[in-house]
Amino acid sequence: MLARKHRLTLGLDYRMVVRRGSRCAGASTVTHVVHTGEERDPRFGFIVSKAVGNAVTRNTVRRRLKAVCASALPDVRPGADVVIRAMPSSATASYQELRSEVTRCLARKAAA
Repeated sequence: MLARKHRLTLGLDYRMVVRRGSRCAGASTVTHVVHTGEERDPRFGFIVSKAVGNAVTRNTVRRRLKAVCASALPDVRPGADVVIRAMPSSATASYQELRSEVTRCLARKAAA
């Protein structure tokens, strides 16, 4: 479970990360990362649109992505803001597929 201090909560923060961040795309997700340079815990945000599926499917994908980020938290550089956007193919992807995709992108863009 991701604690509140590890989540992006403001729309302005989401917009800044998506517009200014470096991007890493996979088959099911697109990961945007910005290094703020601040000495604080990394923060994560998730974008799961209606194109992914109905509410049950979207919440399942969101929960899986949160679990992946919680397990990858020690490997992410302090001060990093990360937004993970789920693509429609994420609805049929397994947890292991999502985990390998997101950890690959985090290792490339947000590693400590």
